[in-house]
Amino acid sequence: MEADAIVRAAARAFNRLPDLTDIKARTATWPAHFSPMTAIPPFDADLLRRYDRPGPRYTSYPTAPQFTERFDADACIDAARRSNEDPIPRRLSLYLHVPYCFSPCFYCGCNRIITRDEAKGESYRLRLLREIEMVAPLFDRDREVIQLHLGGGTPNFLHGWQIRELVETLDRSFTFSRGNDRDFSIELDPRSVRPGEIAELAGAGFNRASLGVQDFDPVVQQAVNRIQSVEETMTVIDDCRRHGFRSVNIDLIYGLPMQNADGFSRTLDTVVRARPDRLAIYSYAHLPQMFRGQTQIRAEDLPSPEAKLGLLRLAIERLSQAGYRYIGMDHFALPEDDLSQAQERGGLHRNFMGYTTHAESDLIGLGVSAISHIGDTFSQNFRDLPHWETAIDAGHLPVWRGIALDPDDVLRADLIQQLMCQGEVDIPALEDRYDIEFDRYFSDALPRLEPLAKDGLLSISPRRIAVSLRGRMLLRIIAMCFDRYLEQPSAPVRFSKAI
Repeated sequence: MEADAIVRAAARAFNRLPDLTDIKARTATWPAHFSPMTAIPPFDADLLRRYDRPGPRYTSYPTAPQFTERFDADACIDAARRSNEDPIPRRLSLYLHVPYCFSPCFYCGCNRIITRDEAKGESYRLRLLREIEMVAPLFDRDREVIQLHLGGGTPNFLHGWQIRELVETLDRSFTFSRGNDRDFSIELDPRSVRPGEIAELAGAGFNRASLGVQDFDPVVQQAVNRIQSVEETMTVIDDCRRHGFRSVNIDLIYGLPMQNADGFSRTLDTVVRARPDRLAIYSYAHLPQMFRGQTQIRAEDLPSPEAKLGLLRLAIERLSQAGYRYIGMDHFALPEDDLSQAQERGGLHRNFMGYTTHAESDLIGLGVSAISHIGDTFSQNFRDLPHWETAIDAGHLPVWRGIALDPDDVLRADLIQQLMCQGEVDIPALEDRYDIEFDRYFSDALPRLEPLAKDGLLSISPRRIAVSLRGRMLLRIIAMCFDRYLEQPSAPVRFSKAI
């Protein structure tokens, strides 16, 4: 069948989605929708427009642009040694980056390599094993691994047996937690999942999966070069649940070329019926000067700023009606999901994997471009594959750059974490922890908060800063007030960078 005919057939099926009997049968036994949650923030288009400005996502503080090549492999080794010497050493989280994808998605800004040569995956896996051999001995064996995440790229570019052998090597090299609270997660492209692989991943210990969808509208899929059917996506979700995965996440993107309210509404209907435990609704940022694949997207095909805001509003309203809680930034979760529970008890954390439930752990990044957070340091591996490979082949840690946090960085990182994860700062507790006088120490930041407070984004008292429901969609705008590395923007810029 010709490509255009395939797209037309998919479009006919997509437009009939609400009446598909197989989806109705699939969802008949799933839990009923919850009542709307007050934690979903109100939507205010004018407010979002007025505070539209570029800013960090605060998966770290300081953010990656502050990393320097002066922080090298020796500094990373020293950080690991010092972390072992803590009175109560932190548990460990592991992140493995698999850069390969079978085909390019034009919207993507990730560090990925396009190839259909699966032999490259095996060469990469063998080098990952060597990196594990170098890194694991730096950490005491009594430090349990509570979290493992495979990201990409497309981690399931590797076969199930290859991933299983990676996990087995990690298990021999580190000490895996056997507790029920351990999180072993993997990002999956449903188009690339092979028969039997979900069972193999479950056997390797994975209990969470994140599936890229972006949009089910075939016209949008053709515009971004990602043709993905509802059926193959639902099959993977069903397989994950059948094999005991504790949580399934779905990623969507709003602001893509050819998107409109009707098509995105059907996508949301389909996703809500699938009832994933978590959802991420990302904003597309059109930056073709930075990401070569985006040059394939015509600017005139993008929704207008008003239409893009409408897509966001649609997503928030639909998820609110379906009972999802707003976690922060672009993440939503069901009330019974671990993310919601962690936020309730104050245990939510934000790092390079996004929102996570294990705040008290050191993060070890493995693979090209991976970032580690060990003690009060960040370090990043080489971003380009040849430099990473050369370092591994020479028996060197492939550290490219990093930063050792000074006392001010540590304080501000703590404060920004509290804002991004809990939406409030306990001022007396922060003062006691760092022996500061808050008003004096942050005399530069407090004036920047005042207009935000007047707009109802937050409240300030002698005891706390509390983000309002109205301000929760602008968390990073609030956090930016405390970022000493930023020059505060004086004028709004493109919406796609801000929300």
